[in-house]
Amino acid sequence: MGAYINPIYPYKSPADLMSTPPQRKPLIVIGAGPVGLAAAIDARLQGLDVLVLDDDKTVSIGSRAVCYAKRSLEILDRLGIADEACGLGVSWNIGRTFLEEDEVYQFNLVPDAGHKRPGMINLQQYHVEEMLIARALELGADIRWQHKVTAVTRHDDHATLTVETPEGTFDIEADWLVVADGARSPIRRHLGLDIEGRVFQDRFLIADVIMKADYPAERWFWFDPPFHPNQSVLLHKQSNNVWRIDFQLGWDADPEEEKKPEKVIPRLKAMLGDERPFELEWVSIYTFQCRRMTDFRHGRVLFAGDAAHQVSPFGARGANSGFQDVDDLMWKLGLVIKGQASEKLLDTYAHDRQFAADENIMNSTRSTDFITPKSRTSKTFRNQVLALAKHHPFARKLVNSGRLSVPSFLTGSVLNTPDAEAFEGNMVPGAPMDDAPVQVDGQDAWLLNQVGNGFAALLFVDAAPDAQTLAAMQALRQGPVKVDTLIVSATPLQVEGAKVLVDAQGWMAKRYDAKPGTTYLLRPDQHVVARWRMWSATAIQTALKHATGQTAMGEA
Repeated sequence: MGAYINPIYPYKSPADLMSTPPQRKPLIVIGAGPVGLAAAIDARLQGLDVLVLDDDKTVSIGSRAVCYAKRSLEILDRLGIADEACGLGVSWNIGRTFLEEDEVYQFNLVPDAGHKRPGMINLQQYHVEEMLIARALELGADIRWQHKVTAVTRHDDHATLTVETPEGTFDIEADWLVVADGARSPIRRHLGLDIEGRVFQDRFLIADVIMKADYPAERWFWFDPPFHPNQSVLLHKQSNNVWRIDFQLGWDADPEEEKKPEKVIPRLKAMLGDERPFELEWVSIYTFQCRRMTDFRHGRVLFAGDAAHQVSPFGARGANSGFQDVDDLMWKLGLVIKGQASEKLLDTYAHDRQFAADENIMNSTRSTDFITPKSRTSKTFRNQVLALAKHHPFARKLVNSGRLSVPSFLTGSVLNTPDAEAFEGNMVPGAPMDDAPVQVDGQDAWLLNQVGNGFAALLFVDAAPDAQTLAAMQALRQGPVKVDTLIVSATPLQVEGAKVLVDAQGWMAKRYDAKPGTTYLLRPDQHVVARWRMWSATAIQTALKHATGQTAMGEA
């Protein structure tokens, strides 16, 4: 056993960035954490030049973000690192909740089959950051370490950054600036931008423990366990024999005292109940808050991830919602930079992700209030719910040890085209797409790996499309914003010039309530934007204009 050793990334002289007057870059990202790196990778996948500035020279210290949800794994699939992350991480679907020593409730994040990715993987944030850095560099992103942005000045058509390095300070300009510099966000504070919400008066101890244990790969959460009475404890398995254990301490706990090994080790021994050897890799005390910026867009400056919003760790909504921010932002920013959409399209990023942040904050606040009741009455209610849940299914819906991260259904987005016909199921306009097993050219594949990075249409058929439909599909591929049409059939078809997805197991037809002629238009971030019962190239073109802001924003 041994603790993780952080890699040191090389400093590169800024001489090539220094000039008078300042150089202008099309896109700069501040922050080489998971969210900033995901933004840089997405930019490169779209062929955009991107400069990433970070004041550090290594990845994060300690596990920090641990749980990566199914939707995040699907995004990381699109970005190109999900196989590596899932290979190293610990996959799990089952969570168990205990009152004292008795299990009262369990859940399954993916109760049905036909999904490529598990409900969650547990993987230390530093591993994810290493993978993202390698992928960004592979794609040609320019990452500059030890480049600290000390000031940002906003202008109508750009932002000016002052950057401090070991070789001196210089100014550089950005047509567009993505700020992903974390919860404390020096840039947000420098610009005097507000962030509002609630700070919770409780303290928690995080211990990353290296040990060999035969506990299953599940999420275990205890209320009032005998080894830590009157408080809560959370256990997660991570990669390389590292276990993440969170102890609730209470607001009166002394943070500096509680971090000392002589305080941490007895807690761990009481929990483990045996003499197994273990090492402490990382110990931290945290408090938490649920709050967000009023607006994520400020002209040419766009905020994402913890810089824009913060939630308590219960539910794993921090990094997961940050990945979804970038997933929403970057296709829109790409269209704007390429001149294929008005910059007003970026207002929908702010609107949609502010809605998602409010949803995450609501769920996180409810979890926190259940886990850390602030009155005798609240605690009595909580404990009665837990006691009833052991024997009565109705009470299990009230147990809240952290409603886990799920993607937001952007049903209120102005980019959607509302249904004109009846559909069943969850794939409404604004929904994140459900995955499904398919076959492509006789090989097993997955639906979500066939779409993303651009607009796509799904056309469900029971026979090969006629020549007129094929010609319309070809025309959609030639537009300023192209749409690739994928044909979906229950049996193999030969269609020249088109990709055919064979829905041999019927999961797509079931999840998308599909009949012959059913058509879906999908956004580059794999959200449904429109659907119809019959193919119509004209309807797709109209919905595409709407989805790129040309009509949603009141433009021609």
